[in-house]
Amino acid sequence: MKIGIIGGGAWGTTLGQTLIDNGHEVLIYDINIQAVEKINQHRHPFFDTILPDSEKATTDLKEVIDFAEYFILSVPTKAVRFVLKEMNLLLNKKVTFINVSKGIEPETLKRVSEIVEEEISTDHLNGFVVLTGPSHAEEVILRKLTLLVSSSKSIELAKEVQMIFSNDQYLRVYTSTDLIGCEFGGAVKNAIAVISGACTGLGLGENARAAVITRGIIEIVRVVELMGGKRDTAFGLTGIGDLIVTASSENSRNFSAGKKIGQGISIEQIYAEQKQTIEGIRTIEALHHLSQVYHIDLPMINVAYEIIQNKLSVEDALPKLLSRDLKSEDF
Repeated sequence: MKIGIIGGGAWGTTLGQTLIDNGHEVLIYDINIQAVEKINQHRHPFFDTILPDSEKATTDLKEVIDFAEYFILSVPTKAVRFVLKEMNLLLNKKVTFINVSKGIEPETLKRVSEIVEEEISTDHLNGFVVLTGPSHAEEVILRKLTLLVSSSKSIELAKEVQMIFSNDQYLRVYTSTDLIGCEFGGAVKNAIAVISGACTGLGLGENARAAVITRGIIEIVRVVELMGGKRDTAFGLTGIGDLIVTASSENSRNFSAGKKIGQGISIEQIYAEQKQTIEGIRTIEALHHLSQVYHIDLPMINVAYEIIQNKLSVEDALPKLLSRDLKSEDF
């Protein structure tokens, strides 16, 4: 099968290797000329690893569109709408989108699946699948054991993508029809990972981090259920599973960014130093907006938003959370 990858970053390039391992043909599109050149030299643009000889990249979007009928969206969520507009102008066939980015559009609170439906005409859209779960590209590129979830409104499409990515060496994919739960779970956990990193940067200890992760699960569940997803999904690979791997690892860009925030480094400096996208910071903004619109209680998210907007110091954030009314943990 021929598969186009939109975005030659850490994850997109890594998934290209997996697809080639599984016997598929791959062509990557990226606007970064240096990244494209490095991929074509069979070197990963972010990791010090050698890529398969057949993994190739281009800066020509039309070349990728002509190449495939399945497209992996592996660009920052802030770029998704723009890229889709460009693709829709060039498409002349029905295609399937497989999204691997995790975020929500702050201005509209739209999930990527909803953005795809808005920007790709019905004449060109065959279907949408999200491939998500606990997965550091740093480990998948080394072919370390990873479990993911393929979710779609269409169970047939979910199963098709499951077969495309699964292998018996290192990658196992499950299916789900709870698209809402999977998309929101993957997005909210990025925000919680930033908060967990901030606690580490402040030197609050392992007890505090465990508390943040646990209470973070509650905020994930609240958002998933509010937006129409299933509670059980939040306790699976795409919710708690993804949160565990993201909220306690230096390999997580969101955790590392939060850690720097806790150490007093400004958001501007963090963005300047980080080559890869930090979805969690943008997602905190989106979730704060969501909490205001739907009047949902997301205390950690909202305090994190105040820090990001420079309305609250990191040092004052903890007393603000701890001074909230005391409650029961009966669920």
